[in-house]
Amino acid sequence: MDQHTFRSIKRTKDMFVSDYAKRPSDGDLSRPAKLACKKMDEYASVMHLPPPAALKKKAKGAASGPGPARPSIKPTDVLEGKKTGKEPSSALALVSDTQKKQPMTKELVLRQRAPTMPKPQWHPHWKLFRVISGHTGWVRCLAVEPKNQWFVSGSADRTIKIWDLASGTLKLTLTGHISTVRGLEVSPRHPYLFSVGEDKMVRCWDLEQNKVIRHYHGHLSGVYALKLHPTLDVLFTGGRDSTVRLWDMRTKAQIHCLSGHTNTVASLETEPVDPQVISGSHDSTIRLWDIRAGRCMAQLTNHKKSVRALAKHPKEFTFVSGASDNIKQWYLPKGEFIQNLGGHTAIINSLAVNPSGVMVSGADNGSLSFWDYRTGYRFQDIETPPQPGSLDSESGIFGLAFDKSYSRLLTAEADKTIKIYKEDPDSTEETHPLDWKPNVIRKSRF
Repeated sequence: MDQHTFRSIKRTKDMFVSDYAKRPSDGDLSRPAKLACKKMDEYASVMHLPPPAALKKKAKGAASGPGPARPSIKPTDVLEGKKTGKEPSSALALVSDTQKKQPMTKELVLRQRAPTMPKPQWHPHWKLFRVISGHTGWVRCLAVEPKNQWFVSGSADRTIKIWDLASGTLKLTLTGHISTVRGLEVSPRHPYLFSVGEDKMVRCWDLEQNKVIRHYHGHLSGVYALKLHPTLDVLFTGGRDSTVRLWDMRTKAQIHCLSGHTNTVASLETEPVDPQVISGSHDSTIRLWDIRAGRCMAQLTNHKKSVRALAKHPKEFTFVSGASDNIKQWYLPKGEFIQNLGGHTAIINSLAVNPSGVMVSGADNGSLSFWDYRTGYRFQDIETPPQPGSLDSESGIFGLAFDKSYSRLLTAEADKTIKIYKEDPDSTEETHPLDWKPNVIRKSRF
């Protein structure tokens, strides 16, 4: 056998005959490591108490005061089989609870329960009290005088009528607009009435002389919304030119032109503090404006349909917005979302809120919905009766307004009438009980 053949055979033997696959015997050195890995893998969740239970146990021990020392039992001692003075019931309970995958404390159980709607406050039901007719066109807007003696209405017949609130009789008719009157406001500090219409005009009427004393020029198309600032002599208007314009009431000068909306501005609300004006538009957005800087503070895009109605709460720092998809509540000043009020499946044209927590929504199909403002529970639905001689389709509600005592609700409707609603004196919790069950609150995606 030559030298090369011998080396080849030796290499083959070393490769295949030598026992390289045999695990080296290291005695019991690896057993503690394997046991520690197994304990961490299977029992890591019960090695320590969860924070609520640990804090509760600590507080209970502090309240009971110092006592005799008790031997502490660890889950690792139980797993390793160490003997202790007492039976390790607490540790075994922890291990068994974890193995059964059950919550270990009462706090964790309560935390996992779904939230439920709080019980709504009971409110008296409302009923129709009076119907006032006199306009020859759709009644589009309403405003109540600050002293609660009369109210004013604007219509598609291009007239503004002033009515006695107590008797419902006509006191005065103002003419001058050449198209539909879409917005009215009565100044609380001056004897002035402001009106806007689809003729692009913003007018100031002197109620001592019953004539127009100022015009505010600047809008490029019809003006649909009008609001007065609560504390300043400033006027806000919005319309089809997609802008919100600020006017100095005295000098007729335009202070700001707030642009940003991409469609008609249909509704406005004002506040004495920031945001001092809120606008809702047909572009499905709500904007909160900073009138000092003349820019938008926040844009709310939760609605998917045109925002035609806005209303603020008289006492709380919140407001509501209405569209055909939903009615939504918001916190001010940043516009945080509160909740959806669903169920009024129609185009919401107007909203009104009173201090006792009653919110009213009026729709294009002549339906009125009354809501508990805090919980969003709808406690009454009313279908407005169309007047004799009008079509069934002429039952839309275009405007809502509470009087200054919040005891009467005025509605401007498409059947050319103004209806007044009052609380039913015969309504009690027995005759009109709450049809309410504590349903689980559904989290909104918007």
